[in-house]
Amino acid sequence: MRKRACDRGASAVEFALVAPVLVLMLLGIIAFGHAFHVQSVLSNAARDGVRVMALQDASGVTDPQVAAKNTAIDSAAPAANVSAGQISITPSTCAGSGTSGPGTATMIIRYPMQLLGGVGSVTLTGKGTMRCNG
Repeated sequence: MRKRACDRGASAVEFALVAPVLVLMLLGIIAFGHAFHVQSVLSNAARDGVRVMALQDASGVTDPQVAAKNTAIDSAAPAANVSAGQISITPSTCAGSGTSGPGTATMIIRYPMQLLGGVGSVTLTGKGTMRCNG
């Protein structure tokens, strides 16, 4: 089959029309994958931190909140720059919860993440809960 002269370059034009859509889809998939990874890291960091809070408070550590926050920060370190101000722990101590039954300690990490290209930001949240005193 012979191509007609008026069909020359049609595939290049079609590719030029479709390429931006494909590139935007690829960038969206990459951005979503990165946000999903950071969310997973934050959840794991919150679980690690609240575990330290619940278990070290029973062993008589002087300030279990500081140890819990440091553990959470270290656990999230490669993927997210979490600071102590982004972490909230309730209750402030697990001591004394043995008289009314075991309470629960909860750690919440709120992390503002820049979207791809600096267009905006989204706040990701990691939450961990554990029974006090193991």
